[in-house]
Amino acid sequence: MTTTAQQPLASGFGPASTADDVIKGIDLTGKVAIVTGGASGIGRETVRVLRGAGAEVIVAARTRIALQDGVEVEPVDLADPASIDAFATRFADRGRPLHLLVNNAGVMATPLARDARGYESQFATNHLGHFRLTARLWPALGAAGGARVVALSSRGHRFSPVVFDDLNFERRAYDPFLAYGQSKTANALFAVELDRRGRADGVRAFAVHPGRIMDTGLIRHLDPAAIRAAGASLLDPEQQLKSVEQGAATSVWCATSPLLDGSGGVYCENCDISPVVTADGEAAWRASSGIPGVLPYAVDAAAAARLWEISAG
Repeated sequence: MTTTAQQPLASGFGPASTADDVIKGIDLTGKVAIVTGGASGIGRETVRVLRGAGAEVIVAARTRIALQDGVEVEPVDLADPASIDAFATRFADRGRPLHLLVNNAGVMATPLARDARGYESQFATNHLGHFRLTARLWPALGAAGGARVVALSSRGHRFSPVVFDDLNFERRAYDPFLAYGQSKTANALFAVELDRRGRADGVRAFAVHPGRIMDTGLIRHLDPAAIRAAGASLLDPEQQLKSVEQGAATSVWCATSPLLDGSGGVYCENCDISPVVTADGEAAWRASSGIPGVLPYAVDAAAAARLWEISAG
């Protein structure tokens, strides 16, 4: 089967576009959506906008909190396979199709920790948890007659490819940002292989860089002085310093835009498909927050297939 080109579409939106901007004119009445980590930050904004367009929204979060009318919150811990399975079973018991799955939850730059299986915690939570959740929800996605899965990656994928020979930092020094980068590359590769496997059943997948959004719990492990020194308290969408409303825009665009009908398996940012960074431009891209693009290793089909087999093992 043909694959979607990793090339911009000229969507008409850009870095400063908000989730409200990209949802205009789209009716999600009758659609069912699940958003992980939808109780705060860009996940909560994603939930608000999808619900406002008429979708039935279920938030998968570690704790139950009250959200807007028409939104359910179900407990799930992405670091706990039993919790994931229980959530998926509860949803399956409803007999409902699942039209939109936004894998939004994540952790960043955490101290070294391992789950009960021995997996490094950022890889386990950001990638393996969402991999398992998506697999358990697969029958509902296939029953939708056209579903989309959105995987929250990050421009942080530039920090590291997936290091297949040492996924869990057993033979190399642990660096929280290398671990984060590996997990975000894994999120992007997951979308590539999921789309390849799912398109025959009408299930398409997209990876998203939301921007750098400082008003979320994701930064709780970062040094506040370093954040201030980097100017991250300012808003500058062209440099990827975005508000929550702008940060949720690309997730919502990937989940709902008619421009992406029949497409998938691509990494997106600024409400468009990203270009691939060429070898000549890689040094400049790594040094800049503003230049759009994805590194080739994060959209490599062979690496995506290899990661899938490991994750399913």
